[in-house]
Amino acid sequence: MIGQSKSSFDFRDVMDNQKILIINLSKGSIGEDNMSFIGLLLVQKMLAAALSRENMPEDQRKDFFFYADEFQNFATEEFSSILSEARKYRLDLTIAHQYIGQLPEDIRNAVFGNVGSLFITRCSAEDAKFLETQFEPYIKAGDMVNQGSGHWYVKLLNNGLYPAPFSLDSLYGKRFPDSGFELPEHKEVADIIKNYSRAKYGRDVAVINEDIKIRSQLDRKPEPAQSNSPFPPMGF
Repeated sequence: MIGQSKSSFDFRDVMDNQKILIINLSKGSIGEDNMSFIGLLLVQKMLAAALSRENMPEDQRKDFFFYADEFQNFATEEFSSILSEARKYRLDLTIAHQYIGQLPEDIRNAVFGNVGSLFITRCSAEDAKFLETQFEPYIKAGDMVNQGSGHWYVKLLNNGLYPAPFSLDSLYGKRFPDSGFELPEHKEVADIIKNYSRAKYGRDVAVINEDIKIRSQLDRKPEPAQSNSPFPPMGF
C-alpha cells in the first residue's frame, strides 16, 4: 500500500465482499510515527470506502465490521465522521481503548453520542465515575473499579432498545476442569490461512524494492551536461 504502484487490495472490495483484512500496527514493530501515519491513512481509506456506498442501493449494502484496538491513536475528525455517518452505509465499528482521558473532548462526545453498546472492564476511579452515568441505576462506579480480570459490565443495544445492563466473564485463556472444556487452538489451520493469504495477496520484498528502484530511478547515473556553446567551458 505504501510505495506501491498499485495496492494489493481495495477497501471497497474488502467491504462489499465481506473479506477479512488484518493490519498489524504494533508500535514495537514499525515505530510510533509510522503507526500513527499508517493508521490515519487507513481510517481515511475506510471512511472513503464506506461513503462511496452512496451509489449502492441500501438493501444491497452488506454489514462490514471494523475493529480498531487502541483507537485513540487514530482518533481524529475523520473518526468522528465514521461514528456519525457510516452507520447508514452499514459500517459497524468496534473500538477499544484503555481510558477516557486518552480521547480529545470532541472525540469522546462523538463516541458516547453514537456508539450503541458498551463493554467496560476494570477501570480507574475517574473513568468509573464518568461511566456510572451510562449504567445507572444498576451498576455503580465501585463495581467497575473492583472487577476481576476477564470480567465485564455490558450495556447492549438490542433492536433500538436498552435492556438492563449485565455482567459477563470472558472465556479467553480459561479452561473449566469440571467440564473438561478448553478453548481449542488450531495453529495448523491458522498457518494454512496465513500462507494462502501471502501467496494470493503478497509480493516478495526483493521484487518490491526492485520495482521501487526502477520507478524512482535511484540507481541511474546522471548524464553529463550538454552544451551548445561555441566557447570552451570555464575553469578556475
